[in-house]
Amino acid sequence: MTEELDSPGQDSDVGSEEVVLTPAELIGRLEQAWMNEKFAPELLESKSEIVECVMEQLEHMEENLRRAKREDLKVSIHRMEMERIRYVLSSYLRCRLMKIEKFFPHVLEKEKARPAEEPSCLSPEEFAFAREYMAHTETHLKNVALKHMPPNLQKLDLLRAVPKPDLDTYVFLRVKERQENILVEPEADEQRDYVIDLEEGSQHLIRYKTIAPLVASGAVQLI
Repeated sequence: MTEELDSPGQDSDVGSEEVVLTPAELIGRLEQAWMNEKFAPELLESKSEIVECVMEQLEHMEENLRRAKREDLKVSIHRMEMERIRYVLSSYLRCRLMKIEKFFPHVLEKEKARPAEEPSCLSPEEFAFAREYMAHTETHLKNVALKHMPPNLQKLDLLRAVPKPDLDTYVFLRVKERQENILVEPEADEQRDYVIDLEEGSQHLIRYKTIAPLVASGAVQLI
């Protein structure tokens, strides 16, 4: 049994390429997205296609279990696996919502400035949530505090008030595809930039913004 999934970075319009994944590969994609989202300091590209396919797969599994004999040991094993998948899925979505709530003005500003050909960091549902969250926050702050201040202090700049994601955070990673000539920024101003090679299978502790493009491309996995 396989699931069809639009390849990352492609529009779902006619003519876009499709990747056929087995259920095991699909769950692997979800777990990879979950780990990356969990350890990345910023909100990553939305994997809504994977989420939808996993939810469909869970429905298929539930239907198969209804037809199976309850005393069959396989039923218990499959139900445990379904609960594990549901946990990963809910944890992934919860992590993304927490980041949206924490960085909402910067997330919306990034989405506003995003070129049309680049994939969005937000699913349609997340985008609607972020806009609503921002509107409610502005209304709350104006009603509770700003309207009681002098007119010259009533202007609200959430981009300045809310901290940005710290891209200088150090992260652990495992290299999935060998990378050459990765530019590493110096720890101090008097040091020079230098380049390193990342060997496949090796693990590193490195500044996130140095390898952010590699996380997006799937060349490295955060751990």
